[in-house]
Amino acid sequence: MLCIPMDHGISSGPIEGLEDPHAPIYSCEQHGLTSVIINKGVLKTMPRPAKIGILVHFSSSTSLSLAPNRKMLTGTAAEAARMGADGVSVHINVGGKEEPEMLEQLGVISGQCHRWGMPLMAMMYPRGENIKDPHDPAVVAHASRLGAECGADIVKTLYTGDPDSFKTVVRGTPVPVVIAGGPQMDSDRDLLNMTEDAMRAGAKGVTYGRNIFGHANPPAVVRALSRVIFDGATAGEAASELG
Repeated sequence: MLCIPMDHGISSGPIEGLEDPHAPIYSCEQHGLTSVIINKGVLKTMPRPAKIGILVHFSSSTSLSLAPNRKMLTGTAAEAARMGADGVSVHINVGGKEEPEMLEQLGVISGQCHRWGMPLMAMMYPRGENIKDPHDPAVVAHASRLGAECGADIVKTLYTGDPDSFKTVVRGTPVPVVIAGGPQMDSDRDLLNMTEDAMRAGAKGVTYGRNIFGHANPPAVVRALSRVIFDGATAGEAASELG
């Protein structure tokens, strides 16, 4: 998977790179991108169908809220099917006081997706009052396994920082695991190195947001990442796509 999550419009508004929420889709869809994650309003207003997979995101909170970590369901699998989406995405924060209701939401949407035959991606993030280190391999492994146990078909989670520790996350999760990109990285080479290491550890791909749509040349970054993910190129080899 080479996916751009672009659900930030609800949480953060029209941030840089997503002023036009459709532009990154059309600029990158023929450069190795496999899918995007977008909110249903962006899907409804697309000028034309995309040539890649569409995961519609049904978890929402805002940075203006008193409880920004409290994600609430904003759609159903039936709605995703009616809109022509290829799958559903939800966000679950593990380790905070809002965890119980988000786990309930995961169970509800998982049951709906199973009924409708819709693939479900669960973004499983260690985030909350009880999390001391969100990149702790044991914590990431627990969050990732939790998503799989609750019925997700793909789990998106944090990279632990090195291939050896991330192997334990992958081994303990009986569905494909893809990694999040997090904040915009200092250099393209750092991004490619992390991708190469994660793939070597057994990840099935990446979901990078700001590191793609916030880049000066999103199609070039997608081409470079595609080389690493699908062709098995090293970070050094793939860097040639960046010019």
